Amino acid sequence: MKISMYRLGRRLNGLRYKCEVCMRFVIHKHDARNLHYDLRFDDGSVLLSWAVPKGVPLKVGAKRLAILMPDHERSYIDFEGTISEGHYGAGIVEIWDSGTYTNERSINMRKSLDDGLIEITFHGDRVKGAYVLVKMARGWLLFKKKKD
Repeated sequence: MKISMYRLGRRLNGLRYKCEVCMRFVIHKHDARNLHYDLRFDDGSVLLSWAVPKGVPLKVGAKRLAILMPDHERSYIDFEGTISEGHYGAGIVEIWDSGTYTNERSINMRKSLDDGLIEITFHGDRVKGAYVLVKMARGWLLFKKKKD
């Protein structure tokens, strides 16, 4: 039986630790007041989250606004379902893509967030390849990088 790197990264000999090489991501399609996509990265303690109104760009050169949202609990990475009326984010949430990602910077994700520059490679079913999130004056910009 194969032990997933994710599970191995979460717990080793009963001790919690961060496994930067096996972090997960999810992109939720969120049909709330307005249809949008939520991009979430597991940083080892929480899910760093952005709302991406027009969805994650799949082609090099396409740029998308990404709005930083409050951190979410890690358990939310597998959530699909309906958030009932009267609750924050009410609407239908489904997993549009998920997989693992590689942090391409030599610093942790929280530090990259604080620096305003995140460089990652997605290993998903729909979203694959190198991407950049860069902080701008009014939000973040998400784009797919050219292949090196």
